[in-house]
Amino acid sequence: MWTWYKLLIFFYLTTEIWMEKQFVSRRGMNLQAYSTGNFTDLERTRFKRALYKGHYCRTRGCCEDRNDDCVTHFYEANAMCYCDKFCERENSDCCPDYKFFCQGDNLYQKGCLRDGRHYEEGSVIKENCNDCTCSDQQWRCSQQVCLVRPELIENINTRDYGWTAHNYSQFWGMTLEEGYKFRLGTLPPSPTLLSMNEITVTLPSKIDLPEFFISSYKWPGWTHDPLDQKNCAASWAFSTASVAADRIAIQSNGRYTANLSPQNLISCCVRNRHGCKGGSIDKAWWYLRKRGLVSHACYPLFKDQIFNNNGCDMASRSDGRGKRHATKPCPNNIEKSNRIYQCSPPYRVSSNETEIMKEIIQNGPVQAIMQVHEDFFHYKTGIYRHVNSIKDESEKYRNLRTHAVKLTGNITVALPLVGTPVDCCWPQLPSAS
Repeated sequence: MWTWYKLLIFFYLTTEIWMEKQFVSRRGMNLQAYSTGNFTDLERTRFKRALYKGHYCRTRGCCEDRNDDCVTHFYEANAMCYCDKFCERENSDCCPDYKFFCQGDNLYQKGCLRDGRHYEEGSVIKENCNDCTCSDQQWRCSQQVCLVRPELIENINTRDYGWTAHNYSQFWGMTLEEGYKFRLGTLPPSPTLLSMNEITVTLPSKIDLPEFFISSYKWPGWTHDPLDQKNCAASWAFSTASVAADRIAIQSNGRYTANLSPQNLISCCVRNRHGCKGGSIDKAWWYLRKRGLVSHACYPLFKDQIFNNNGCDMASRSDGRGKRHATKPCPNNIEKSNRIYQCSPPYRVSSNETEIMKEIIQNGPVQAIMQVHEDFFHYKTGIYRHVNSIKDESEKYRNLRTHAVKLTGNITVALPLVGTPVDCCWPQLPSAS
């Protein structure tokens, strides 16, 4: 039996060695098609011309050691050639530009390398939000501040700031200025808004506010998930429509639960024609009270706001008692209900955190205006607070913009003491009633 096993092992090793020789031999056979040792003078001339014109290893990239996948087509010889180090043996099957490109003997070749790939002089590639141009064998890149900054994400996630950051693919390639311009869209609060009297919520004096509260748990089916505003800078419209829809559903005890249309506000708010270029929430609430909105199902978001935000596709008239009725069918012809929803005048809630919590628990979600720093675009989970840049912050990092959001609840946590104050204050919180 032992002799039989030894014979099997010997047969296996012999087979492996034979297959390896056959494979090496097959790689060596391609050499005959373009080996310089067998070329005539004319063929040598053509080979030298191909040496400078052919883009083989330049395009494919070079490989260390033996890599049988490191292969490309040698079109002039109708054969395959290799860019791995194994091709340097006696029967070479290297590509014509292997020595010049892969062995460092390319001092006189023009162009630039990036990730193992060769680029011609004058080539332009995108490096996040910056354009990089190949010039004199060097990449020269623009110096714009990008919306996505991997070093800032790493800094946040490797330290205990109380929240985690994420690299959102839809933000990659955008500048910080483009993020402010297209992803926010609420103007700073107007003097009229700031002059509103604050209203406090009256609750029993002995009530204990919960450490954790979410509106959708208390009013299931009556609150609405946020809509994606994409690159439409209209948080003024999205947050207003969403808060109003929640409040109407809650105060009607679930009789009216339609999500209201931010597109109706973006396209039809005559006192604010900026649309996707920014707006003010006080004008949005004025329109909601005086003109009203249809549902999101009736007037859905345009797929391309830039080319479609040119006019209002909804109109209404008053019945003489303050109630308005639509005079046009829904822009979405599948939806038949064009009911107009209105609300009573908004009011301002104190910026005190306890008062905000009491308001949400008693009456539902509220709208908030907040200042946005550059790190907010990376927020994923946790209790957000601004984290300074890991570099010395220049003026280009200090531009602050305002953003309108919907607050739906609260959670009480113990924050670590790291010497940085928590950004927790929103100037005003108008809500529908």
